Amino acid sequence: MDKSDGNGGAKKRVMVTFDIDGTLIVSTGSNSNRLHRQAFAFALKQVFGINDANIDVIPHHGSTDPAILLNTAVYYGISSDLAAEKLPEMKSKMVEYAINNAKHVGEGLEVLPGVDSLLDVLSSNNVPVGLVTGNLEDIAWIKMEGLGLRKHFSVPNFGGFGSDNIDRGELVKIAATRAEKLFPGGFDLRVHVGDTPNDIRAAESGGAIAVGVCTGVFSRAELEMASNGTAIMLPDLTDSKGFMHLLGF
Repeated sequence: MDKSDGNGGAKKRVMVTFDIDGTLIVSTGSNSNRLHRQAFAFALKQVFGINDANIDVIPHHGSTDPAILLNTAVYYGISSDLAAEKLPEMKSKMVEYAINNAKHVGEGLEVLPGVDSLLDVLSSNNVPVGLVTGNLEDIAWIKMEGLGLRKHFSVPNFGGFGSDNIDRGELVKIAATRAEKLFPGGFDLRVHVGDTPNDIRAAESGGAIAVGVCTGVFSRAELEMASNGTAIMLPDLTDSKGFMHLLGF
Protein backbone atom coordinates (compact mmCIF):
# COMPACT_ATOMS: atom_id res chain seq x y z
CA MET A 1 0.00 0.00 0.00
CA ASP A 2 1.00 3.67 -0.39
CA LYS A 3 1.50 5.57 2.81
CA SER A 4 2.22 9.31 3.09
CA ASP A 5 5.30 10.20 5.07
CA GLY A 6 3.18 12.75 6.92
CA ASN A 7 5.02 15.71 5.42
CA GLY A 8 3.63 15.56 1.92
CA GLY A 9 6.66 13.59 0.73
CA ALA A 10 7.00 10.34 -1.13
CA LYS A 11 4.69 7.56 -0.12
CA LYS A 12 5.97 4.36 1.43
CA ARG A 13 4.84 1.01 0.05
CA VAL A 14 4.56 -1.73 2.68
CA MET A 15 3.57 -5.43 2.64
CA VAL A 16 3.38 -7.96 5.47
CA THR A 17 3.36 -11.75 5.47
CA PHE A 18 2.62 -14.05 8.39
CA ASP A 19 3.47 -17.60 9.31
CA ILE A 20 0.44 -19.54 10.55
CA ASP A 21 1.09 -22.16 13.22
CA GLY A 22 2.47 -20.64 16.41
CA THR A 23 2.18 -17.13 14.95
CA LEU A 24 -1.48 -16.54 14.09
CA ILE A 25 -2.94 -19.66 15.66
CA VAL A 26 -1.97 -22.14 18.36
CA SER A 27 -2.59 -25.86 18.80
CA THR A 28 -4.57 -26.75 21.92
CA GLY A 29 -5.77 -29.77 23.83
CA SER A 30 -5.59 -33.47 23.12
CA ASN A 31 -6.76 -32.96 19.52
CA SER A 32 -4.17 -30.27 18.76
CA ASN A 33 -4.11 -29.26 15.09
CA ARG A 34 -6.19 -32.37 14.42
CA LEU A 35 -7.11 -31.83 10.76
CA HIS A 36 -3.53 -31.14 9.69
CA ARG A 37 -2.11 -34.06 11.66
CA GLN A 38 -4.75 -36.40 10.31
CA ALA A 39 -3.97 -35.22 6.77
CA PHE A 40 -0.34 -36.28 7.23
CA ALA A 41 -1.43 -39.65 8.63
CA PHE A 42 -3.92 -40.17 5.78
CA ALA A 43 -1.31 -39.43 3.11
CA LEU A 44 1.26 -41.80 4.62
CA LYS A 45 -1.40 -44.52 4.99
CA GLN A 46 -2.74 -44.14 1.46
CA VAL A 47 0.63 -44.00 -0.27
CA PHE A 48 2.77 -46.34 1.84
CA GLY A 49 0.33 -48.27 4.02
CA ILE A 50 1.79 -46.82 7.21
CA ASN A 51 -0.75 -47.12 10.01
CA ASP A 52 -1.20 -44.35 12.58
CA ALA A 53 1.78 -42.31 11.41
CA ASN A 54 2.67 -39.54 13.85
CA ILE A 55 4.72 -36.54 12.70
CA ASP A 56 5.97 -35.99 16.25
CA VAL A 57 8.52 -38.78 15.67
CA ILE A 58 10.64 -36.11 13.90
CA PRO A 59 11.50 -32.47 14.69
CA HIS A 60 9.07 -30.47 12.56
CA HIS A 61 8.47 -27.01 14.03
CA GLY A 62 9.31 -24.44 11.37
CA SER A 63 9.52 -27.06 8.63
CA THR A 64 7.47 -27.36 5.44
CA ASP A 65 4.76 -29.96 4.89
CA PRO A 66 6.74 -31.68 2.08
CA ALA A 67 9.84 -31.93 4.30
CA ILE A 68 7.70 -33.36 7.12
CA LEU A 69 6.20 -35.94 4.75
CA LEU A 70 9.63 -37.00 3.50
CA ASN A 71 11.26 -37.18 6.92
CA THR A 72 8.33 -39.00 8.52
CA ALA A 73 8.21 -41.55 5.69
CA VAL A 74 11.94 -42.20 6.07
CA TYR A 75 11.53 -42.57 9.83
CA TYR A 76 8.97 -45.32 9.20
CA GLY A 77 11.35 -47.20 6.94
CA ILE A 78 10.66 -45.80 3.47
CA SER A 79 13.79 -45.10 1.41
CA SER A 80 14.48 -41.42 0.79
CA ASP A 81 14.45 -41.99 -2.98
CA LEU A 82 11.04 -43.65 -2.92
CA ALA A 83 9.66 -41.03 -0.53
CA ALA A 84 10.82 -38.27 -2.89
CA GLU A 85 9.30 -40.07 -5.89
CA LYS A 86 5.95 -40.36 -4.12
CA LEU A 87 5.97 -36.84 -2.65
CA PRO A 88 3.52 -35.37 -5.22
CA GLU A 89 1.07 -38.17 -4.44
CA MET A 90 1.45 -37.67 -0.70
CA LYS A 91 0.82 -33.93 -1.04
CA SER A 92 -2.27 -34.62 -3.14
CA LYS A 93 -3.62 -37.03 -0.53
CA MET A 94 -3.06 -34.47 2.23
CA VAL A 95 -5.05 -31.85 0.35
CA GLU A 96 -7.78 -34.39 -0.48
CA TYR A 97 -8.19 -35.23 3.20
CA ALA A 98 -8.19 -31.58 4.29
CA ILE A 99 -10.82 -30.54 1.74
CA ASN A 100 -13.07 -33.47 2.60
CA ASN A 101 -12.80 -32.79 6.33
CA ALA A 102 -12.56 -28.99 6.34
CA LYS A 103 -15.51 -28.68 8.72
CA HIS A 104 -13.27 -30.05 11.47
CA VAL A 105 -10.46 -27.54 10.94
CA GLY A 106 -11.16 -25.69 14.19
CA GLU A 107 -10.63 -28.76 16.37
CA GLY A 108 -7.52 -28.28 18.48
CA LEU A 109 -6.76 -24.81 17.11
CA GLU A 110 -7.29 -21.31 18.50
CA VAL A 111 -6.56 -17.84 17.17
CA LEU A 112 -3.83 -16.23 19.27
CA PRO A 113 -4.64 -13.05 21.25
CA GLY A 114 -4.48 -9.83 19.26
CA VAL A 115 -4.28 -11.52 15.86
CA ASP A 116 -7.78 -10.74 14.65
CA SER A 117 -7.46 -7.09 15.69
CA LEU A 118 -4.03 -6.65 14.09
CA LEU A 119 -5.10 -8.22 10.79
CA ASP A 120 -8.17 -5.98 10.80
CA VAL A 121 -6.02 -2.87 11.33
CA LEU A 122 -3.65 -3.87 8.53
CA SER A 123 -6.55 -4.56 6.17
CA SER A 124 -8.25 -1.28 7.10
CA ASN A 125 -5.04 0.57 6.21
CA ASN A 126 -4.88 -1.20 2.82
CA VAL A 127 -1.62 -2.96 3.66
CA PRO A 128 -1.14 -6.01 1.39
CA VAL A 129 -1.23 -9.01 3.76
CA GLY A 130 -0.33 -12.57 2.79
CA LEU A 131 0.96 -15.84 4.19
CA VAL A 132 4.40 -17.42 4.23
CA THR A 133 4.02 -20.87 5.72
CA GLY A 134 5.24 -24.42 5.41
CA ASN A 135 1.60 -25.50 5.09
CA LEU A 136 0.41 -26.67 1.69
CA GLU A 137 -1.53 -23.76 0.18
CA ASP A 138 -4.97 -25.38 0.25
CA ILE A 139 -4.53 -26.38 3.89
CA ALA A 140 -3.27 -22.92 4.82
CA TRP A 141 -6.36 -21.18 3.47
CA ILE A 142 -8.69 -23.84 4.91
CA LYS A 143 -7.26 -22.95 8.33
CA MET A 144 -7.64 -19.22 7.76
CA GLU A 145 -11.21 -19.63 6.50
CA GLY A 146 -12.24 -22.00 9.26
CA LEU A 147 -10.86 -19.78 12.01
CA GLY A 148 -12.41 -16.61 10.61
CA LEU A 149 -9.19 -14.89 9.54
CA ARG A 150 -9.24 -15.16 5.75
CA LYS A 151 -11.44 -12.08 5.41
CA HIS A 152 -8.49 -9.93 6.52
CA PHE A 153 -6.09 -11.08 3.80
CA SER A 154 -5.58 -9.27 0.52
CA VAL A 155 -7.70 -10.39 -2.41
CA PRO A 156 -6.56 -12.09 -4.55
CA ASN A 157 -4.87 -14.07 -1.80
CA PHE A 158 -1.10 -14.40 -2.09
CA GLY A 159 1.81 -15.95 -0.27
CA GLY A 160 4.54 -18.57 -0.30
CA PHE A 161 3.61 -22.11 0.74
CA GLY A 162 5.04 -25.54 1.37
CA SER A 163 3.41 -26.60 -1.87
CA ASP A 164 5.68 -24.12 -3.71
CA ASN A 165 9.05 -25.25 -2.37
CA ILE A 166 10.37 -27.68 0.22
CA ASP A 167 12.89 -25.03 1.30
CA ARG A 168 11.25 -22.51 3.60
CA GLY A 169 13.96 -20.00 2.74
CA GLU A 170 12.49 -19.62 -0.76
CA LEU A 171 8.95 -18.92 0.38
CA VAL A 172 9.44 -15.28 1.38
CA LYS A 173 10.88 -14.59 -2.08
CA ILE A 174 7.99 -16.40 -3.77
CA ALA A 175 5.44 -14.38 -1.77
CA ALA A 176 7.20 -11.13 -2.70
CA THR A 177 7.20 -12.00 -6.40
CA ARG A 178 3.48 -12.76 -6.30
CA ALA A 179 2.66 -9.61 -4.34
CA GLU A 180 4.60 -7.42 -6.78
CA LYS A 181 2.53 -8.80 -9.65
CA LEU A 182 -0.68 -8.02 -7.78
CA PHE A 183 0.49 -4.63 -6.52
CA PRO A 184 2.73 -3.19 -9.26
CA GLY A 185 5.43 -0.72 -8.31
CA GLY A 186 7.30 -2.77 -5.75
CA PHE A 187 7.60 -2.23 -2.01
CA ASP A 188 9.80 -0.03 0.12
CA LEU A 189 9.35 -2.32 3.08
CA ARG A 190 8.56 -6.02 3.31
CA VAL A 191 7.97 -7.61 6.71
CA HIS A 192 7.61 -11.27 7.61
CA VAL A 193 6.28 -12.35 11.01
CA GLY A 194 6.97 -15.79 12.44
CA ASP A 195 7.65 -17.78 15.58
CA THR A 196 10.52 -20.07 14.56
CA PRO A 197 14.22 -19.63 13.74
CA ASN A 198 13.42 -20.77 10.21
CA ASP A 199 10.99 -17.85 9.86
CA ILE A 200 13.72 -15.43 10.92
CA ARG A 201 16.27 -16.88 8.51
CA ALA A 202 13.75 -17.06 5.66
CA ALA A 203 12.73 -13.43 6.12
CA GLU A 204 16.27 -12.15 6.18
CA SER A 205 17.44 -14.25 3.23
CA GLY A 206 14.35 -13.16 1.31
CA GLY A 207 14.97 -9.44 1.76
CA ALA A 208 12.27 -8.83 4.36
CA ILE A 209 12.45 -7.45 7.87
CA ALA A 210 12.08 -10.38 10.27
CA VAL A 211 9.67 -9.95 13.16
CA GLY A 212 9.89 -12.79 15.66
CA VAL A 213 7.02 -13.51 18.02
CA CYS A 214 7.45 -15.63 21.14
CA THR A 215 4.10 -17.38 20.83
CA GLY A 216 5.39 -20.76 19.62
CA VAL A 217 7.80 -23.31 21.07
CA PHE A 218 10.95 -21.19 20.65
CA SER A 219 12.29 -18.64 23.11
CA ARG A 220 13.28 -15.07 22.33
CA ALA A 221 16.93 -16.07 22.70
CA GLU A 222 16.56 -18.87 20.16
CA LEU A 223 14.90 -16.52 17.69
CA GLU A 224 17.58 -13.88 18.20
CA MET A 225 20.34 -16.45 17.61
CA ALA A 226 18.85 -17.21 14.18
CA SER A 227 19.01 -13.56 13.13
CA ASN A 228 21.80 -11.60 11.49
CA GLY A 229 21.12 -8.95 14.11
CA THR A 230 18.35 -7.07 12.34
CA ALA A 231 15.29 -8.99 13.52
CA ILE A 232 12.67 -7.30 15.70
CA MET A 233 11.34 -9.35 18.62
CA LEU A 234 7.83 -9.10 20.03
CA PRO A 235 6.29 -11.10 22.89
CA ASP A 236 3.07 -11.53 20.88
CA LEU A 237 0.78 -9.66 18.48
CA THR A 238 -1.48 -7.97 21.00
CA ASP A 239 -0.08 -4.44 20.48
CA SER A 240 -1.59 -3.42 17.12
CA LYS A 241 -0.58 0.21 17.59
CA GLY A 242 3.02 -0.76 18.28
CA PHE A 243 3.11 -3.07 15.27
CA MET A 244 1.80 -0.35 13.00
CA HIS A 245 4.43 1.99 14.38
CA LEU A 246 7.08 -0.51 13.28
CA LEU A 247 5.72 -0.18 9.76
CA GLY A 248 5.96 3.61 9.94
CA PHE A 249 2.34 4.44 10.70
